[in-house]
This record gives sequence, C-alpha cells and structure tokens, in this order.
Amino acid sequence: MENFQEQLKTLRDDIDDIDSQIVALLVKRRGITTKVGQLKSQVGMPIYAPDREASLLEERRNQAQDQGLCPDLIEDVLRRLMRDSYNSQDASGYKCVNPDCKKVVVIGGKGQLGSIFVDLFTRSEYQVTVMEQEDWGRSEEIFAGAGVVLVAVPIRLTTTVIQQLGALPESCILADVTSVKESPLYEMLKVHSGPVVGLHPMFGPDVTALVKQTIISCEGRAPEQYQWLLDQFAVWGAKIYPVSASAHDQAMSMVQVMRHFSTIAYGYHLMTEGSDIAQLVEMSSPIYRLELIMVGRLFAQDPVLYSDIIFANPDNVSMMKRFAYRFLELLEDIEMGDKDAFVTMFNQVADWFGDYAQVFLQESKSMLLKANELKKD
Repeated sequence: MENFQEQLKTLRDDIDDIDSQIVALLVKRRGITTKVGQLKSQVGMPIYAPDREASLLEERRNQAQDQGLCPDLIEDVLRRLMRDSYNSQDASGYKCVNPDCKKVVVIGGKGQLGSIFVDLFTRSEYQVTVMEQEDWGRSEEIFAGAGVVLVAVPIRLTTTVIQQLGALPESCILADVTSVKESPLYEMLKVHSGPVVGLHPMFGPDVTALVKQTIISCEGRAPEQYQWLLDQFAVWGAKIYPVSASAHDQAMSMVQVMRHFSTIAYGYHLMTEGSDIAQLVEMSSPIYRLELIMVGRLFAQDPVLYSDIIFANPDNVSMMKRFAYRFLELLEDIEMGDKDAFVTMFNQVADWFGDYAQVFLQESKSMLLKANELKKD
C-alpha cells in the first residue's frame, strides 16, 4: 500500500506540474492575442476572422486525431481559448473608421442597448453625445454637426421620437436599433432627406462585446454614404446581415415573436398547473433542463421589453392564431389515436429541415453537455 501511495503521489505531482505549465502557456497565449488585438486596431481590421478560426480548428482537430486525442475535446478547449482571446482583444481600443464624423448622437444612450453603442463609439474615439427626454429643448444644438443620429429607445416610443426629429445635417446618417423595421424606416425616410438605415442588433443588453454578434441592416437611402458605419460595426467584431425591412419583419415574427410568445405561454402553463420547479429540475434530462433554462431566462428579464416586441405588429396576431390552430390540429391527431398522421407530419417537417436537422443535432450536443455540467448535485 505504501508503494501505491508513493506512485500515486508521483503521478499526481506530474499532473500538477503539467497543469502549471498549461496555465503559464495560457498566460503567454493571452499576452500574444492582446498584441494581435492592438495590431488589428491600428489598421481597422475586424476582431473576428471566421476563416482564420475555421482553419485553426481544422488543423488542431487533425493534429489531435493523429496523436490519439479526441478532436471534440481539443475543439472545445480551443473555442474557450478563442472566446478569451476575443475578450482580450476587445479590451483594447478600436480604430475609428471615419475620423471625418464629428459627432455621434445616441438618443436613449443611457438605456441598456443605447449605452453599449455609446461605449463602442467612445472607444473608437468618436465624439459621442447622449440625448434623453429632458434634452429635447436643446435638440437643435445637439444635432448641429452630427454625423450619426442613432435612435435607441423602446419600440413603443421609436416612431414618436423619430417624428419629433428636427432638421438634421444633410449628410447625417439617421438610424434606429429596434426589432421592428418597416414602420421606423418609413418614418425616418419622411423626416430626413439624407442617408437612412434601419438596424437590428441581434443581441441583448448583457453582451460585453460584439464579436460574432449579428446586426441586421435594412436599406433606407444612400447606402454608399452609410457603408462606413457598417464597416465600423465589423471592426467591433459584428457580422452584418443585409435584408429588406419587410423580409426582416416577417422573419422576426418567427425568430422572436413566435418563440417569445410560445415560451411565455409555456411558463404560464407551468405556473397555472402548479408545477414544482425544483422537482422538474432534479428530474430533468439535459435537453429538458436546457428548455427550462430558456424559459426561466425570459422571465428573469423586463416584461415590458417582450410585450413591446409581441404587441408591435398587429399582423403577429393572425400568425399566432395560425400557430394555435396547428397546435390543436396535432392535438386532435393524438386525441384520435392517429399515430400514422402524426408520424407523417413528423417526416414532412424533417424533410423540410433537410440537412439543417443533422447540423442542429450536432450543435445541440455541445450545448447539452454544458447544460449537464451546470446541473447541481
């Protein structure tokens, strides 16, 4: 037994030594990635380089495979390291894409989303002015010389705020960052004769950086004049996805409205059924725990935000009614015991998803592993 303990201690000491070397290497790696971020900032190169990331992951996976290590393990480690690398690069300043822009005005810049853009523009060394409700008496002074006016107020106030805008400098870019695009874009084009663009940041107010975050852009007027603004977003690490305002709103009825509404309905059902959340968590599989996490996450946030999104477009009502009809249609198959009809429907939907079904299956595996790791004993 004594010999066993000595051997075990020796092996554990070796592991501790290797772990210490790993930490030292990670510190060295982080120092280098910080320098990479500084170098990128000097030339205005985006933080996120998807081709470089994909190539690196492929090379290291192949290397792991050749040396008898699990490629998935190496990829998981590297993705965590990359996330830390992006954070270290984000800690530095950003190149100012358009030094000729004398002023950026963020209406609602003290709000959760507006403050993110205030911080980013400031770190890119733009002159930033925040405008709130009490500042409208000085609006002429504030807008004078503005190169960008960004409307970052709640959805329910966006149209009203845009309609109150006075004469802006002709070359000024007017943009909004709400999750509905057709109505705000229409109002902006009416009040301003210069460049106009509708923006929808596809992230919440809790983000600390824009690396890998998507910003949807909807053309309004003079895209060649506001292109530099989109370039600035890319420097911050964001991915720009251009789409028409009408296509955007149709997609958001599914991506946001439908999901939020069904999630809220599910949470409401759990409550009214008197479900024991603690028991559900303890008895849940990783996939169900992940579903509970997504439901609980929504109810930990501002209800006004979600009511604004759901109530913003009257057309959403008919779409949600269609969802309810299809839900009842499937329920009728179950009530009638018609398994064949259910399986036929299932296969039709699987065919519609096509290759994405397998892609999403693989992506979900890593998410489920993380959800399982978070489960408390």
